[in-house]
Amino acid sequence: MTPVILRQLWSAIEAIQANVLLSLDDASLVRLAIERVAQERPLNGDETNRLQEYLSAKTSLIRDLAQQRGAGATT
Repeated sequence: MTPVILRQLWSAIEAIQANVLLSLDDASLVRLAIERVAQERPLNGDETNRLQEYLSAKTSLIRDLAQQRGAGATT
């Protein structure tokens, strides 16, 4: 996975509202993030698979970051 795709991925995740990220199950979160990246640039099958694996390993981190963003918005 290239650094460009990783930057696009994390930018896409940051652009998704925290409450949306927290409301999704793991598979839906992964799917939404990949869809957002794919809107920026076409992904081939290998890139999609790598993103799925990467995101599956990072769902807890993504939720932790979303919780922190959500808590920051209410204070």
